[in-house]
Amino acid sequence: MDKTTLVGIIAGLVALIGGFLLEGGNLSGLWEATAALIVFGGTFAAVVVSFPGNRLRSIPQALKLAFRQTPTQMPRLIDDIVAMGTQARRDGVLALEDMVQKHKNPFLRDGMMMVVDGTDPELIKQIMDIDMDAVEHKHEGYAKVFEAAGGYAPTMGIIGTVMGLIHVLSNLNDPTMLGPSIAVAFTATLYGVATANVIYLPIASKIKTRSEQMIREMEMIQFGVLAVQAGENPQIIRKKLSSFMLGEDAIQPLQRVPEMKRGMTYETQK
Repeated sequence: MDKTTLVGIIAGLVALIGGFLLEGGNLSGLWEATAALIVFGGTFAAVVVSFPGNRLRSIPQALKLAFRQTPTQMPRLIDDIVAMGTQARRDGVLALEDMVQKHKNPFLRDGMMMVVDGTDPELIKQIMDIDMDAVEHKHEGYAKVFEAAGGYAPTMGIIGTVMGLIHVLSNLNDPTMLGPSIAVAFTATLYGVATANVIYLPIASKIKTRSEQMIREMEMIQFGVLAVQAGENPQIIRKKLSSFMLGEDAIQPLQRVPEMKRGMTYETQK
């Protein structure tokens, strides 16, 4: 599990509740069943209406992506690609078949198998681009569900507050209860705004960050596959691929190695 996601959510909730208590508030005053029903039930209903069933069934996978700790595989992948490049230069690309079929990374395995099969480099790039676009689109779908929840929750909070104020203003017989009743009404707004900005929207941002990391790893693999097919020197391949680990601003001693952009041919990258 990625502890930063869980720690961040807990820290946010503790900060909000702690600040409330430091101001002299009562913890029991933060719980209002009616407000919780309106905000959480209304948000859930709005999200269900907004997305098809298959998208909603992907929520567990989205949460897994946000909370799961996935260490980078780039160093190992670079070593594997360089090893494949070395063997390909020595024995030819056909000698890679056994090594490639045993590799655990499906994206690298499929790309290298196309190299072994003699597929045209441009076609390899197009196919790998399609795979990356599919992964990126899937992750965007994950994030949109939580972004939608983060948009609906504050609105549901306002609706709950308005409904509470309607009830308060329709019962003004006891002025001493006016203040506490208004405070209870505003609890709904608190629920909506707090959950949107501490839970829903941060989870959506974490999913996007995870997606960016995965896509960058896939771009590195694509670059390496095409470099092996082109017969480049393995040490040059290692230097180029290592730049992906340093971020977009990675600069090699002699020249900057640009990130491979989808839609560009491998030849334009060299």
